[in-house]
Amino acid sequence: MRDMITGTMCQQVMTEPGKIEFRRVDIPKIGEEELLVRIERIGICGSDIHVYHGTHPFTQYPVTQGHEVSGVVVQVGDGVSGFSVGQKVTIQPQVVCGKCYPCRHGKYNLCEELKVMGFQTTGVASEYFAVSAGKALALPEEMTLDQGAMIEPLAVAVHAVGRYGSMEGARVAVLGAGPIGNLVAQAAKAEGARVMLCDVSQFRLDLAKECGVDYTFHTGAVDFGQALVQAFGPDKADVIYDCAANDDTMGQAIRWARKGSKIILVGVYAGMARVDLATLNDHELDLDTTMMYRVEDYRRAIALVEEKKVRLEPLMSRHFPFREYLEAYRFIDENRERTMKVIIDVQA
Repeated sequence: MRDMITGTMCQQVMTEPGKIEFRRVDIPKIGEEELLVRIERIGICGSDIHVYHGTHPFTQYPVTQGHEVSGVVVQVGDGVSGFSVGQKVTIQPQVVCGKCYPCRHGKYNLCEELKVMGFQTTGVASEYFAVSAGKALALPEEMTLDQGAMIEPLAVAVHAVGRYGSMEGARVAVLGAGPIGNLVAQAAKAEGARVMLCDVSQFRLDLAKECGVDYTFHTGAVDFGQALVQAFGPDKADVIYDCAANDDTMGQAIRWARKGSKIILVGVYAGMARVDLATLNDHELDLDTTMMYRVEDYRRAIALVEEKKVRLEPLMSRHFPFREYLEAYRFIDENRERTMKVIIDVQA
């Protein structure tokens, strides 16, 4: 093996909800088809926060977290081509079986045995991480490590936008202006749509305007149905994305959607939904969903940033050092209304 790196490294472990330990473990040895990546940045997402609070339904403890990531290749397996030491990369965190019906038909994001790094299998929150070269994506040299750590949530948005089809000339409404809602709005606009974004947080709406979203509405002051007409006229939106995922937002989408149009659920419901299926049926609305991403969504996300069609910097709220992981969670809890994306700096 070339350029062998040995010794120990620091690894984050959430041993139980609200408790994090840092352990010294061996730097992993890589196989012929793997890369060793020095982890640089890790983004914290809403699902990570659920793990922190013990409310994530599909995570057991102890678990090493981290799935929104950027890093630098420090070792290349003998059987790997297309990567070199010193190259910036991000990592696609799905672990799939490759054998089930979705996997065999190119929809591995729906794998029957799907595991995600940081939840059902070991995440990237370590100083080094060994990964199959097939899960790594090279980042442009000019892309910052901070931007690289946000390619994963942007890929979520790109996949969601792709679930509608061509965005050229489309009228798009987004409910929920958190990080994913903001990125869905930006990705849709980048692909040729006119976009409105609704929320009850003026702080998040102001960030959306900074990111170039066409129309923003505070739905505590303006009814969602009125907002649709103000933005797009009586024909309203072609598609509504629910990125907040609660009965209120889904109820608004169903009530005010143009008959025969589409609603796409992006956010994750916390429990069983109580929604007006009678109106959904009577108005012949298409209710669609979206789940994570595939490699083509990562590639498109990287291209959108490289082409400066999406702005990520306004969403970056604060950085914390690696060993202050727990303080980062506490900061998020105490500043929810004014926090978008918190990033962990793994390397000092």
